Amino acid sequence: MLIFRQSKKLIDFTLRRKLIKIYPVQITSYSNRKLGEVVADVENLRNIGISAHIDSGKTTLTERLLFYTGRLQEMHEVRGRDQVGAKMDFMELERQRGITIQSAATYISWKDININIIDTPGHVDFTVEVERALRVLDGAVLVLCAVGGVQSQTLTVNRQMKRYDVPCIAFINKLDRMGSNPKRVLDQIKTKLKHNAAFLQLPIGLEGQHEGVVDLVSQKAVYFKEPLGFTIVEDEIPQNMRQEAAEKRQEMIECVSNVDEQLGELFLDEKVPTEAELKAAIRRSCITRSFTPVMLGTALKNKGVQTLLDGVVDYLPNPSEVKNICLDNREGVSNTKKFELSPVRDFSNPFVGLAFKLEAGKFGQLTYLRVYQGGLKKTDLIYNTRTGAKTKVSRLVRMNADEMEDVGEVFAGDIAALFGIDCASGDTFSTKDNLHLSLESMFIPEPVIAMSIRPEKQSDVEQFSKGISRFTKEDPTYKVHYDSDNKETICSGMGELHLDIYAQRLEREFGTKCILGKPKVSFRESLTRVVEFEHIHKKQTGGQGQYGKIIGYIEPLDAEENTKLIFQDNTVGNNIPKTYIPAIEKGFRKACEKGGLTGQKVAGIRIVLTDGAHHPVDSSDLAFTNCGEYCMRDCFLDDGWIVLEPIMAVEVTAPAEFQGTVLNSLNKRHSVVTGTEIVDEYFSIFCEVPLNEMFGYSTEIRSLTQGKGEFTMEYSRYCPALPETQNVLIQAYNEEISEKHSKKKKKKN
Repeated sequence: MLIFRQSKKLIDFTLRRKLIKIYPVQITSYSNRKLGEVVADVENLRNIGISAHIDSGKTTLTERLLFYTGRLQEMHEVRGRDQVGAKMDFMELERQRGITIQSAATYISWKDININIIDTPGHVDFTVEVERALRVLDGAVLVLCAVGGVQSQTLTVNRQMKRYDVPCIAFINKLDRMGSNPKRVLDQIKTKLKHNAAFLQLPIGLEGQHEGVVDLVSQKAVYFKEPLGFTIVEDEIPQNMRQEAAEKRQEMIECVSNVDEQLGELFLDEKVPTEAELKAAIRRSCITRSFTPVMLGTALKNKGVQTLLDGVVDYLPNPSEVKNICLDNREGVSNTKKFELSPVRDFSNPFVGLAFKLEAGKFGQLTYLRVYQGGLKKTDLIYNTRTGAKTKVSRLVRMNADEMEDVGEVFAGDIAALFGIDCASGDTFSTKDNLHLSLESMFIPEPVIAMSIRPEKQSDVEQFSKGISRFTKEDPTYKVHYDSDNKETICSGMGELHLDIYAQRLEREFGTKCILGKPKVSFRESLTRVVEFEHIHKKQTGGQGQYGKIIGYIEPLDAEENTKLIFQDNTVGNNIPKTYIPAIEKGFRKACEKGGLTGQKVAGIRIVLTDGAHHPVDSSDLAFTNCGEYCMRDCFLDDGWIVLEPIMAVEVTAPAEFQGTVLNSLNKRHSVVTGTEIVDEYFSIFCEVPLNEMFGYSTEIRSLTQGKGEFTMEYSRYCPALPETQNVLIQAYNEEISEKHSKKKKKKN
């Protein structure tokens, strides 16, 4: 039997009447709830993110999700060929470049389920946007290109999902593209991402012949007919696909049975599970991240989007099915206790929320907030548990990209935005009696590249400062400081694109044209062996002097922690009063801002304080700060220091005829090849290359491959620099120091 379904919100009355005349139509309303209406039951709520590698179709998919649920009256393309552009790419810069720069939030309603969606960028330069989105979401859709498969940023996104324990559905997009191969992508999900995954659908045709999908759970063929693919036709599985469908369905049942006890028992008893039993098992295993359902479609050609929405509703968790842990610091940070927050959607529990994203809006700072417990309404007083600052909620809104809808109240599980709150990204908000509570913040990666930046005109300095202040507050991976030695402002971030985008935003949003200097890699200095220290700082200039003595050692950290700098107090007794320990740490950290080998920051070490001495009169915070600083400088004289450099995971794709040339060029850049792959007439090389060697590679790869090659890279880790790189850095630093000394001598003379 053929069944046709349309959404009431999208088909006008005339078109609906025509369709009813042509087909024996059974029309199903996909949502009876008014859009934006507060959900009373937490089971009717989903918080999901759309994440993927660059150009996998995330924003195009989100555009279709909005269209099929009635949020948009017409669809637009990402690059804005019609001068409108995709709804979620609302920044002018995003529409001009055709990329997502900022994560954007919206909400839809499907089958009486309210779904909050955050569309995230694919470029590694904006990885913090993905980090903070996944920190507050309960589930995600991992989008993969049917041609490209698992790519470098896919691996990053997968690690981020694992970090926050976010369950996901994999959606293989772009089945209409030449060379699409969903079976190869599934193999990559299993081998590269290490997921227990299986198809929930099979494609009916590929490339230009793609018509729909076979649903292996309901055992039906689903076709997406015109107009615009929202007429869904359910039919029997095509005769030539029935054997494959039966095999793949059995494979899926086996994958789920291996991780779900209830379905496993049915499987062992050789019973065929019902559709409801199978859906329940997939949901349970998906929520525990032990199974990843794989769905198919092509967002650009309007196929597979509605079935993906069904999958989000059926398989991804609601807020009550996710454990949200809060930290109780009532007895101090060292005695923190963990407890689970209640997802009940009422005011019976004290309010707890996390500010996960800041944005400058028309009416001041816009703070995106995820409510984890209790409720919040207009005029409520909330407190920042980090600073103790009190704020009255004057305006409460829900976001639809750049549009806002005022709401009176929000509850546990909701994502909302507030105005007029002075806070930082990652701050916890609660009630006056719960200032001891805090939620775990998100992971913020360290910047890997730096450039000098200055306004073109001196008259723009004030606007330049305003813009920098706003951007550094919004984006914790974008850092700016003034280098007093070279008398220049240095901005650092996750890549050249990252820094270039902010320079363009300064011009567009603050009218300040900026000049960027040459990129500089953020090297680090570290130790290869244990260095012991014993330092006495004694100074007497009349009146109260300075005295401090410290004893201890410095040891290198493991390779996994070589970006950290840890200070550890192992002193016993009162030789050094505990009140002076923070001052000693401050001195050490101050000295570590500039290492003795190349002038780079020190990282990957643990400073352990074991003993020392103080003077009842001459000891002070200043004395011990100076003692720690001078002690660290003495330690720089040891021969065990080395330079660390950031290593990038690079993926190069080009026609097979250029494989030898490309491999040659990568070898010259000191690459270490980790894998190769050949698909049709194209090859992919996966390798690790020092970031310092990758400047200018985008121009080189284009010239080597006649413009047909492309590459992506992402930060992997810090490793010891090559000897020649280290020697160049040391020589340049020594020349810089001698030049400064000669300038000082000239001034004296």
